Amino acid sequence: MNAPLFPHLLPEILQRETPQALIDALKTRFAERCSTALVVREQHGRDESSFTSLPPAAVVFAESTQDVADAVTLAGAYHVPVIPFGVGTSLEGHLLAVQGGISIDVSRMNRVLAIHAEDLTVTVQAGVTRKQLNEEIKSTGLFFPIDPGADATLGGMSATRASGTNAVRYGTMRENVLALEVVTASGRVIRTGTRAKKSAAGYDLTRLMVGSEGTLGVITEVTVRLYPLPEAISAAICSFPDIEAAVRTTIEIIQLGVPIARVELIDANTVRMVNAHSRLGLREEAMLLMEFHGTPNSVKEQAELVQELASGQGGNAFEWASTPEERTRLWTARHNAYFAAIQSKPGCRAISTDTCVPISRLADCLLESVAEADASGIPYFLVGHVGDGNFHFGYLIDPDKPEERETAEDLNHKLVARALRLEGTCTGEHGIGLGKMDFLLSETGDGAVDMMRTLKRALDPKNIMNPGKIFAL
Repeated sequence: MNAPLFPHLLPEILQRETPQALIDALKTRFAERCSTALVVREQHGRDESSFTSLPPAAVVFAESTQDVADAVTLAGAYHVPVIPFGVGTSLEGHLLAVQGGISIDVSRMNRVLAIHAEDLTVTVQAGVTRKQLNEEIKSTGLFFPIDPGADATLGGMSATRASGTNAVRYGTMRENVLALEVVTASGRVIRTGTRAKKSAAGYDLTRLMVGSEGTLGVITEVTVRLYPLPEAISAAICSFPDIEAAVRTTIEIIQLGVPIARVELIDANTVRMVNAHSRLGLREEAMLLMEFHGTPNSVKEQAELVQELASGQGGNAFEWASTPEERTRLWTARHNAYFAAIQSKPGCRAISTDTCVPISRLADCLLESVAEADASGIPYFLVGHVGDGNFHFGYLIDPDKPEERETAEDLNHKLVARALRLEGTCTGEHGIGLGKMDFLLSETGDGAVDMMRTLKRALDPKNIMNPGKIFAL
């Protein structure tokens, strides 16, 4: 069970009543697809964050857009909150029913609706996961590159504006979502955007919904860009004497315009944890994991240039891989980092951070943050999509020791303040959710948040769409 949320981290939020009449109406409409079983409700009342609240009053398993529209309409009639649910991998408490209400599970809406290989686009239902999508389109010679680590749904990835390890080359969900189908707070179904590469038709409602975290509507269909599978892929790992050398190498790679597909940082702490977890023999130093996409010649040229840059910063122990099996082995360290860290301290919870800064300020932000974390005495792991200035600390705390959580939260506050001072953001990809409301105010200012509130009130006057997230009304 997740550790309880410290009250000071959230504004005061009151649970709303879910009338029995609504539960009865949902059971009439959805029969066995509306569950009030405690185990089902608890499953849908938490995510991968350390936050908890009471579970939703009911869970509706939607199988179509009309199902979602009907559930939202019924909930709206009783002024009851609605929380969209995909597979539960979000990290900022997005799925918690902090004001009560019902959870709408779209995981059964998992059909790939239309593949337009000639246009490099695909339209899917919101419950399709990224791995499922890539499996279904692999015969076309195309792939969907956004990789947040978890096998998240496309609807959830759109709602949180996710990105991940490939963002340095392929961008985030913001750049790759072309169109959406959304159920609004009134139960109306709208479509935003088209499959055209560009449009100047009215307000950009697609961008408004991408990153709205379920507070403006429930996403039911997503149209995204696809990319040709690279002719050649090469991966490499390189060890460095310290974090600064690894980061300086990354900055040089980006500033020289090397079209690297992935460049991930793992600190020495994390390498030790991964070695113990996965029985690897990696050098226990700061490490960059890199991947190059292109033609055989271009990949070779990129790799040689990066090796030269890394060597100039003391990089050594290069290990190259060109076959899928070798690349998978090299990337094991990155993909297993979270689980390796959790297992390194049995019974712990990880308080995760998510800042992003301009690439030129990355070294300053990271080195100061590492020094603070080392001085705190809290065990931590550090991984980063450093090619785009985004990195994550995971502070490992004992959930039964409030002082450890307080220390971790203090480190996070200082980290965010530092990122904002360096013209960065409080969240590169996880979203605001519950825990970063104050940070959003610090980053954008009262005027911008008031504009967001105005949009929220106009589109959701009853405040039923995932209330209590992003900002307080």
